[in-house]
Amino acid sequence: MTTLQDCLDRDAQDPLRGLRSLFTLPEGVIYLDGNSLGALPRASARRVGEMLTQEWGQGLIRSWNSAGWFDLPRRLGNQLAPLVGAGPDELVCTDSTSINLYKVLSAALDMARTDAPTRRRIVSERSNFPTDLYIAESLARERGLQLQLVEPEEILGALGPDVAVLLLTHVNYRTGAMLDMAATTAAAHAAGALTVWDLAHSAGAVPVDLKGAGADFAIGCGYKYLNGGPGAPAFVWVHPRHADRFRQPLSGWWGHATPFAFTPDYQPAPGTGRYLCGTQPMLSLAALECGLDTLQAAEPFGGMAALRAKSLALTDLFIERVEACCGGHGIGLATPREHARRGSQVSLTRIHPGQPEGPSGAYAIVQALIERGVIGDFRKGDGAAHPDILRFGFTPLYIGYADVWQAAEHLHAVLASGEWQAPRFQQTHSVT
Repeated sequence: MTTLQDCLDRDAQDPLRGLRSLFTLPEGVIYLDGNSLGALPRASARRVGEMLTQEWGQGLIRSWNSAGWFDLPRRLGNQLAPLVGAGPDELVCTDSTSINLYKVLSAALDMARTDAPTRRRIVSERSNFPTDLYIAESLARERGLQLQLVEPEEILGALGPDVAVLLLTHVNYRTGAMLDMAATTAAAHAAGALTVWDLAHSAGAVPVDLKGAGADFAIGCGYKYLNGGPGAPAFVWVHPRHADRFRQPLSGWWGHATPFAFTPDYQPAPGTGRYLCGTQPMLSLAALECGLDTLQAAEPFGGMAALRAKSLALTDLFIERVEACCGGHGIGLATPREHARRGSQVSLTRIHPGQPEGPSGAYAIVQALIERGVIGDFRKGDGAAHPDILRFGFTPLYIGYADVWQAAEHLHAVLASGEWQAPRFQQTHSVT
């Protein structure tokens, strides 16, 4: 049985332990929600302040050139690219995940259906993140196509000669289950379909090799494991074999081959640069740069491989401790135990022992934990196949083994004492 002292000893020997100092974390808080919003890098306030007071305040419009603002989406793309298996000048940081998905899914559909007009289906996972499904539904409706939603085990069987695009999230936002990107992409290509991968819960959390997997398009989020701040710019990647084949539909001036020529006709920039659209948010990009710097700081210690190893150790420990101390309280595990199928989170299910058909209490349990300083979040289910989820993200840059041990102890205390039943924890907030 792992003890608290065992965890303190592991923290003392952890070569990544110094990276925690790169972040501003409130005293007494165990932050297990970096899969929803990453913690604040200490450098962010200084960097954004510098851009405000010096580059904007003193440099004014000259900073588009003198401070390198104009090229920042591409520079950050090159900084991020190695984390997801992309090459130089193949990725740009821009816009939101939803907008970027609209761009690449539109391009992928154009490409697939130009080559084979009979391909009329988009296939995705039923429990994919809703914004992905909403964007896909919108495009399907606009183009008279069919969006087919399937369970994870049905994905490969759904591939057929009429499938244009397979749209998937690499790590499921609810369960933390991770798909085999290379094998799934190969199966899609064998069926003649293109792939679009959402890396929102992968980038900065697990090693990703987009080019090695042969993926076609990818998008992802800047404010989760990349620590770019609330609403941080997202990113978009297109495999070089596709980059110049099709235009994306939001043909704004930043994606023009020569934006300051101000021609009345649109000529797309070469490569992934055409996936830029309007004027970019410099203050948000500056904060994202600081987030990417925190991941770069792990390179001397083994980079993503070291972060992944620690992530698996942290999540293994949490599963072990929860199962050891929370038995008999209706807690189940939604996240796969197999390392190859797990992202950097642990999702727990809850069935009220006395009311198996009634409310799970999962939301109230999370609220009680938050009041104790253990911050996770709640995701609502829609029945037996998709139950209510208590979700905990483990960011190895700033989470330690003792944090994990104590979080499990707090969960046990909340369950054993019944404190989650207090009326104040039943009040649902706008953000869960």
